[in-house]
Amino acid sequence: MNWQPRIQTIDGRQQIFCTWRHKFVRLTPEEWVRQHVLHTLVEDYAYPAALIAVEHPIKVGELQKRCDAVILGPQLQALCIIEFKAETVPLTQRVFDQVAVYNRRLQVPFFIISNGKSTYVCRVSSEGYTFRATIPQYGELTDCD
Repeated sequence: MNWQPRIQTIDGRQQIFCTWRHKFVRLTPEEWVRQHVLHTLVEDYAYPAALIAVEHPIKVGELQKRCDAVILGPQLQALCIIEFKAETVPLTQRVFDQVAVYNRRLQVPFFIISNGKSTYVCRVSSEGYTFRATIPQYGELTDCD
């Protein structure tokens, strides 16, 4: 991967440039994972950067929530939800449940959960959830559409 993060310090706080939000944001451990994984998806898995929505708003019941990232298809339909956690945060059942709640609204064929050390990929179908060993190429996401 060739990504070189743009980092600056303002008032003693580090910030990293988010390509998708077009601005510098606070550099937290979770944000580092988000930026690294998203740039990996673009550079290594052919995900179009323009079709990645960061902090994507959704309504769950009466609550407004935000997915960490959503991969969109050519017609701007949601194809994959991505949830990021800091490297020190274990990927527990609670994290999977969080994504499952978001997916009741978005109905995507894939979701990805990563804390930078561990990454889980799940294929969602009418038969249920199937875990995969590898991240799908973008074309595979659109084939499920």
